[in-house]
Amino acid sequence: MTDALRIVRDASLRERNTFGVEAVAPWLVEVADAALLPEVLHRAELAHGLSLVLGGGSNLLFAGNPDGAVLALTGQKVALLESGDTAIVRADAGVQWHDFVMQTLSMGLCGLENLALIPGTVGAAPIQNIGAYGVEVREYVHAVEAFEPASGKVHRFTAAECRFAYRDSLFKHAPDRHLVTAVEFALPRQPALRLDYAGIPEELAAMDVTHPTPAAVARAVIAIRRRKLPDPAVLGNAGSFFKNPIVAAAQAEALKARYEAVPMFHGSGDDTRKLSAAWLIDQCGWKGCREGDAGVAASHALVLVNHGNATGAQLLGLARRIAASVHERFGIDIEPEPRVIGATW
Repeated sequence: MTDALRIVRDASLRERNTFGVEAVAPWLVEVADAALLPEVLHRAELAHGLSLVLGGGSNLLFAGNPDGAVLALTGQKVALLESGDTAIVRADAGVQWHDFVMQTLSMGLCGLENLALIPGTVGAAPIQNIGAYGVEVREYVHAVEAFEPASGKVHRFTAAECRFAYRDSLFKHAPDRHLVTAVEFALPRQPALRLDYAGIPEELAAMDVTHPTPAAVARAVIAIRRRKLPDPAVLGNAGSFFKNPIVAAAQAEALKARYEAVPMFHGSGDDTRKLSAAWLIDQCGWKGCREGDAGVAASHALVLVNHGNATGAQLLGLARRIAASVHERFGIDIEPEPRVIGATW
């Protein structure tokens, strides 16, 4: 082993997922230099296949043990490729997302401030098309670099080729086909701040900010997230567990006629609407519930939590019951954001 490669047998993954649930990988392979991937994937430890590429573990639920080796890309390089009015910044997959956001702000670059404090790594960001407070990462992705184990080739995907959608991408539909190794971002130097999302104007006002800057918006978002979402280091969770459902406009309007208070937003087009999964779940009485050590955060109905020793299977069972109750009451299907390992939804 070298500084660029570390291999551990029968590795506990409890500290490598933000739910803090126990799972054991037959092999954990950490690779700091993506150029080593062709060699690494032919090692005996991966002879039975690669089960999972692990980032920050913030978008995973281990409902069972992975059945093959787990790969973690740990590269930490960040480079300014192009300067000018719009800069191109490249970051290795292993860079922590929040650290990267704050670094780009310190470089005088804008765009990612609404995405501050989202847990996980840069490599996971395009897979999930992470989003928060009215911004999705796809708006600033310039290109994604990914290694294809089957061919041994490195591919470069433009933003259009990534087929981004709400919490979705090309990479999410075929999670084992490509390993995201680096992401390039196109970030402007002149801010075009997104301040219309509920909570941000109020937080800025509470901070006595009258002329917001990208850094001030990031501080506001950080404050809101810390207040609303439990810290995974204190209470195991994966952030928002359920996607906001997107339904036909007619179905949404029928629901609105029955429940005037239901929050809804424009969906992917004029004929669809996005509903608040948090509101639907809250109306079913799940906020703050606890079943053993598996529960729902008291502060946010979208957040499933591990109070200590919940298993992934227990958390998955709770999530299924929540989804079933929403469907029974509202006729709306909700789906998990995290990838479930060791079971199907």
